[in-house]
Amino acid sequence: MKNTPSELSGHPGFAGWLARSFIDSRLTPLVILASLLLGLMAVALLPREEEPQIKVPMIDVMVSMPGATPKEIEERLSIPMEKLLYELPGIEYIYSTSMPGHCLLIARFYVGHDLEDAIVSLNQKLETNFDRIPHGVSKPLIKPRIIDDVPILALTFHSSRYDHFTLRRLAAQVDDALKSIPEVAETKLIGGTRRQVQIQFDPLLLAARNLTAADLVPRLQEANRQSTSGSVQAMNQEVILQSGTFLGSAEEIGRIVVGVYGGKPVYLDEVADIIDGPEEPENYVLFGKSGAQEEAAVTLSLAKRPGSNAVQVVQTVQRKVESLQGQVIPADVEVTVTRDYGQTAAEKSNELLLHMGIAVFGVALLILFFLGWRESLVVMLAIPSTLALTLLVFYLYGYTLNRITLFRPDLLHRHPGG
Repeated sequence: MKNTPSELSGHPGFAGWLARSFIDSRLTPLVILASLLLGLMAVALLPREEEPQIKVPMIDVMVSMPGATPKEIEERLSIPMEKLLYELPGIEYIYSTSMPGHCLLIARFYVGHDLEDAIVSLNQKLETNFDRIPHGVSKPLIKPRIIDDVPILALTFHSSRYDHFTLRRLAAQVDDALKSIPEVAETKLIGGTRRQVQIQFDPLLLAARNLTAADLVPRLQEANRQSTSGSVQAMNQEVILQSGTFLGSAEEIGRIVVGVYGGKPVYLDEVADIIDGPEEPENYVLFGKSGAQEEAAVTLSLAKRPGSNAVQVVQTVQRKVESLQGQVIPADVEVTVTRDYGQTAAEKSNELLLHMGIAVFGVALLILFFLGWRESLVVMLAIPSTLALTLLVFYLYGYTLNRITLFRPDLLHRHPGG
């Protein structure tokens, strides 16, 4: 057998010296125990998510040109803006959709590109080249898209007693309460109908009083106005003067003076019907079970802030909703969770950790049969300790626990707080 130079010189290599130091040290059991405990702490504290925090910046650019056909939108807006945005560094793809009077461009940057830099550069590019955009085009509306925009929780409010209009007003109150939770980001109400005041004028009644529909618009705008007129200072006090007020009910709207006829004022309710109620619905949400009649429903979806623990956010929201039961939410309104990414994130991460534990135990059992109990014990201690220290590093660097970070460290991305 050929001896290595380190053996000939009587000095072991660095790996051998390190192994001998740990074997002979009495602190080795304490180091292994501390590693396992720190790993368990990291598993409990690591934020868990459904999807990994991989940077794929995508920015929507929406532009409107009223009256233009899709062909005109494509030739005068979509193609020139595509050429303009392709000049940006880091752009990978640009998708454009031309519609009657509207244009939507989706700019996708390369993976890992900083989102804030992408937004700033895209804004500067459009602002400095706005003179190249045709006349009559609105200012571009820019909306960034990130992975955390995907809702992690959806709450559906449904009842056999209340209609879509009432349920939406109820869900809006719950929405205001849930926005006070720091980890909750974007919320969205789906379904239901908003409150709307409709003024249905009678042409014959207007003509009988020498009025037209065009005369009503400026009268309504003037009546629904509130402004600060100034202030009065006296006796070491200052009083703010305010003129006008906003309209708050159909009765107030009906008493607006829209003209004069025969020496008498003409009120709006004399020439029009004022209806205070729900608007025309654009979409519906219905809730039903097998064998039961469908009920009116409204869905409230919630997204979390980047880097937040999806499991904890869902639990906090559910506790908040339970506290609103009987106060804001009536007893005859049922709240059903129709989407829960916190539960699926916890299930997937726990399942992956369980499978890794089974794999370690299987390898140790295999080594026990073929090599012996000493080697098997080394595997049973070394692999969990290494994994525990890896999870500790994840926690210290601000990583999240998901199905990618457990197996692909090269795709990790730290959240902004990391």
